[in-house]
Amino acid sequence: MYTLPDWFPMLSTANADGVPAPYNSTVAARLGRRRIPINTTFYWGHKVDILFRCWPGDSAAMYAVALLLVFFMAVLVEWLSFTNIVKLKPGGSNDVVGGLLKTGLYGVRSGLSYLVMLAVMSFNGGVFVVAISGHVIGFLIFGTRALRKKSSGLDSSKP
Repeated sequence: MYTLPDWFPMLSTANADGVPAPYNSTVAARLGRRRIPINTTFYWGHKVDILFRCWPGDSAAMYAVALLLVFFMAVLVEWLSFTNIVKLKPGGSNDVVGGLLKTGLYGVRSGLSYLVMLAVMSFNGGVFVVAISGHVIGFLIFGTRALRKKSSGLDSSKP
């Protein structure tokens, strides 16, 4: 079996005595003297760190708040994907301002998308389910015509 050299301690799986750590589904990254467990398989439970160290902690109520936050971030990502808040008119006087606003909204949407992705990378099954549910519900509401009110007889999608 190949072992890493002593000069490469960050990836070593041996403990301080040089004894290899037993294999399990948790990889421990060594940062100084502190070991941080990183799950590599999905697990269920409310004791999880989502986005920040020690948050939501051991509290089931805070875990529920964290799930709601992830759900609403995913819905917000879908809303930002399909909304047209800033309407640009070709040749209008505010093209630069409108372009900057659209760029800013794109940055916010990208940032929220990455936050949802990082939350899912906690490998908690509940977080995964609510993130997917938030994207699905957001797409249903904002991306499809299933829940949109019909306009007054004028459908702009028809030629």
